[in-house]
Amino acid sequence: MKTRLLLLVFLVLGGAQLPALTAQSSAPAKADAKKETAPKIDGITIARPNGQFLGIALEGGTFKLSFYDEKKKPVPPDVTRAAARWNPNYKQGSERIILNLSADGKALVGVKPVRPPYAFKLFLTLLKAAPDAGGEGAEQAAETHVVDFRA
Repeated sequence: MKTRLLLLVFLVLGGAQLPALTAQSSAPAKADAKKETAPKIDGITIARPNGQFLGIALEGGTFKLSFYDEKKKPVPPDVTRAAARWNPNYKQGSERIILNLSADGKALVGVKPVRPPYAFKLFLTLLKAAPDAGGEGAEQAAETHVVDFRA
């Protein structure tokens, strides 16, 4: 008889707490849904000193450097070119490539294919047109970044 009474009390108290638990568990689910809708940066994310972001990825076997604002929305590049350098695993020495503006003007892309394995330290230098240079094509380094590239 005592067992039945204890079981009945347990079920009543446990049943009263069940709706409270489900209400609490639905709140984090809504927060997770908001996080999932945040824009995604392609490739490896690089934070810039001005609060914006870069995304470096391999697209079609070549590097693609995308630019994003503070809210991680795509923006056109604010630099003219970028230089990339890395030490590949298949040979001694380093590989270098210049990333130029893509045809659609939304990213900087390379034309030289990158050979696997894709596990190396990538050195990026963003280049801007030099404001005080009288000659055409003069550029200066605006930013540098070092990335542990893994694809």
